[in-house]
Amino acid sequence: MRITVLRQLMGEEFGSVRSDHLSQDYVFSGLDGRTVNQAIEDGLAATRIWREVCETFDVPQERR
Repeated sequence: MRITVLRQLMGEEFGSVRSDHLSQDYVFSGLDGRTVNQAIEDGLAATRIWREVCETFDVPQERR
């Protein structure tokens, strides 16, 4: 998965404003205490990041 796809999925799921805030401010324990933006900067796979977002916010399986 590309970062652009990750951003698109997050925008579709949470809306653009909330998605931006989550990416910048929400610290995910499953990403070793990183935000989405930090995880991207550190080179974590977009698929791993999206899975963690989905698990944390209970995104329905059909939208994962």
